[in-house]
Amino acid sequence: MNQERLINVLLEPHISEKSSIVADQNNQVVFKVVPDATKTEIKQAVELLFEVNVEAVQVTNVKGKTKRTQSGIGRRKNWKKAYIRLKEGEDINFMGAE
Repeated sequence: MNQERLINVLLEPHISEKSSIVADQNNQVVFKVVPDATKTEIKQAVELLFEVNVEAVQVTNVKGKTKRTQSGIGRRKNWKKAYIRLKEGEDINFMGAE
């Protein structure tokens, strides 16, 4: 894989109530990823950037909501979400404190 492509695959961690529950119960981390990313690219990107071992990757396409605004009807963008299951004993620390 092209290393520049792997660096650009992960956009940001997706922090929500559901993602924190999944993190506690299943040792998973949730990321927003580029819409054309594959599971193997996501796995390699996480292993490259965070130096952890990935057990599995599940991907979900999230459809953008239609919203009513003062100027008419608008639509949010569609995006892709990846659930990354880490191997036992592995962890990603987003805060940077050790």
